[in-house]
Amino acid sequence: MSSRIGDLLLQNGLITQKDLDDWLSTNSSSPSFIGAHFVESGLVSEKRYLDILSSQFETEIINLDNVTFDDEILNLIPYSVYKKYGVLPVEKTAGKITVAMIDPTNIAALNDIKFITGLEVDVKLASPIKMQAMQEKLFEKKVSYESIIDDLEEQNIEYIKDDENINISELERQTEDAPVVKLVNAVLTDAIKKGASDIHIEPYEKAFRVRFRIDGVLYEIMKLPLNLKNAITSRIKIMANLDIAERRLPQDGRIKLKLHDSKEMDFRVNVIPTLFGEKVCLRLLDSNNLQLDMTKLGFTETQLSDFKEAIMKPFGMILVTGPTGSGKTTTLYSALSELNQIGSNISTAEDPVEFNLMGINQCQMNDDIGFNFASALRAFLRQDPDIIMVGEIRDFETAQIAIKASLTGHLVLSTLHTNDAPSTINRLIDMGIEPFLVASSTNLVLAQRLARRICPYCKVDDTEVTKDLLIHAGVSEDEVANFSCKRGIGCEECSGTGYKGRIALYEVMPIREQVSELILKGANSSEIKKMAKSLGMMTLRDSALLRLKEGLTSYEEVVRVTTL
Repeated sequence: MSSRIGDLLLQNGLITQKDLDDWLSTNSSSPSFIGAHFVESGLVSEKRYLDILSSQFETEIINLDNVTFDDEILNLIPYSVYKKYGVLPVEKTAGKITVAMIDPTNIAALNDIKFITGLEVDVKLASPIKMQAMQEKLFEKKVSYESIIDDLEEQNIEYIKDDENINISELERQTEDAPVVKLVNAVLTDAIKKGASDIHIEPYEKAFRVRFRIDGVLYEIMKLPLNLKNAITSRIKIMANLDIAERRLPQDGRIKLKLHDSKEMDFRVNVIPTLFGEKVCLRLLDSNNLQLDMTKLGFTETQLSDFKEAIMKPFGMILVTGPTGSGKTTTLYSALSELNQIGSNISTAEDPVEFNLMGINQCQMNDDIGFNFASALRAFLRQDPDIIMVGEIRDFETAQIAIKASLTGHLVLSTLHTNDAPSTINRLIDMGIEPFLVASSTNLVLAQRLARRICPYCKVDDTEVTKDLLIHAGVSEDEVANFSCKRGIGCEECSGTGYKGRIALYEVMPIREQVSELILKGANSSEIKKMAKSLGMMTLRDSALLRLKEGLTSYEEVVRVTTL
């Protein structure tokens, strides 16, 4: 199947025949999105794309940012048509509707719109990237869980009760019912649109709720009828290739969802039995949002310099610490990406492998067969490694092997669960590692947190933060006058929360000679912290206050995610 736009891009030298053939071989059913694909991939300039199509088809270019969309006009055409063809109605006059399109050659789209509306169609050309963004903005709130649940009730579907003698074949049949499939799909796609990092589906004695974690905070999205819990949980388990008959043990799985724009989203699924049924937690893993450029992670100039110096050493250990969901994986992956050269053999032991990195040998742990971090480390040392990444140091055995590896010519990166960088040292010693081994093997310890970023669309001065509050938070009296705190008042862009996105806070502690001497003397974390600060270390609270001063986060976030 050919594509007029594809042929046009080829004729103008913007793509190669191989580019065109590769795309058509897997996307022949949706030729309208060929332009969107090459523009989003960066292969074709958006301006060049629009200029060529506008000139070739004598079509006016429209900037969707300058259009005020009317709900009455939007409702003339089903949402499915907009998504299928990449179109939006701009205005309606007597006997005519003007639509913005990403593919003005799509006759099927024009015929469908003419048939549905009964109006003549006038076409304007729109940017594929702006079309997608505008559609998401206009229809983000169109997901109506209530209407889906109404469908369930109208069809009078009876779902099986919570019974030990469960009929598996009947449950499998129920999970394939269209309303259940529709509801689960709506929850997954709505989480993607809202930028959620996790989905929690939780059964209680008299409630069955769904919560999304957005920018690190949980929000209740909806409550479901209790009699749906088995059907919905089993539907997710089937999608994740889990055993729906096993309801007594935790299970882990994965769902790969292909979106309308050919992007893929991974969901890491965990199911655990609770008192009133199985709780499902899905973590969203979007490789498109994985930030591998270290300069864009949020380090200060000094912190980035210290971190790069540590990872560029030929041997030693770098430890990243912080709670679950604080961005440790992103930091480690960015370091590995920086180190990923043809001349280096890099192996990782992860549980689970969250993102695939080309050129790096990634291993998924499996405790059921005895393949854990310690056994993986032993195997790596027989694989002629240069750089090793261990997902987490959880016990003495793993810590011992990792430290020995770092002392014998290997660079080792790993994580620990501690509150700050200095206490990581004491945690290793508490595990049973000798202080002299910790001091001689560790290059750097990094602690991190994620704070919510103030929404730029509704940011205002926060007059409620007084000088006394700032001083209590750790700001020096000399610096208080330089602070002008901000907050978000809530708007449509941030769904009324006042926050949009997150920013990383770092505490970077290089193991310099003075710190190493304290470790050898068995100093506690407070003494180590005091010495590190005297050598220039910025604590997590200091990092948070810097972002507060810059107007990137709020006072509430500073005190929520960091301590003095």
